[in-house]
Amino acid sequence: MSTEHQAPQSEAPQPDAAQTADAPAEAKAEAQDAAAAGDLVAALQEELAQTKEHLLRALADQQNALRRAERQTQDARAYAIDRFANDLLPVADNLRRAIEAVPADARSQEALNTLLVGVELTERIMLETFAKNGLKPVGAKGEAFDPNLHQAVAQIPSDAPAGAVAEVMQQGFLLNGRTVRPALVALSLGQSAAAPPTAPASGGEPGGQVDVKV
Repeated sequence: MSTEHQAPQSEAPQPDAAQTADAPAEAKAEAQDAAAAGDLVAALQEELAQTKEHLLRALADQQNALRRAERQTQDARAYAIDRFANDLLPVADNLRRAIEAVPADARSQEALNTLLVGVELTERIMLETFAKNGLKPVGAKGEAFDPNLHQAVAQIPSDAPAGAVAEVMQQGFLLNGRTVRPALVALSLGQSAAAPPTAPASGGEPGGQVDVKV
């Protein structure tokens, strides 16, 4: 078969020289756009994190403020009668002194005994009223000394353990667990201090050695 009648072969299209030259520039531009977009996303994420942190801090500050306000309200409610209680404590002290000033044998006198019973009833009602409002007495013989509840004014010989409360000179009071007035107390020096000194042996000095010769 003659080659004259064969169809001409199609030639492959050749790339345009201008397009070939622009391809690296477009890739570079796309890369730059992608980098800029990445930087923008990172900046937005950082800004979002900072905003979230500021919001959490603001919420925490608000919660702390609410708690402080609640505590202040509770304290104001619990200790509202603090000054009033302090003004009434001397009345309770005088009632107790009046009761303790009457000797036991004087109760045989009917008039005096009637008066004393009335004073004791008044004291009991006052202490019950104190207790209803959160005001309670503190301080008793034999208690361990507590600087938050007691104020030591003396040390005396006593059968109580050393350092314990030997005498209560003035009752203390707590208002809803807080000390309004500490109890004035005398502390014990211990049983050894309360024991009478041993008489010295004849011919010897107090506290000295006695030589015995056989």
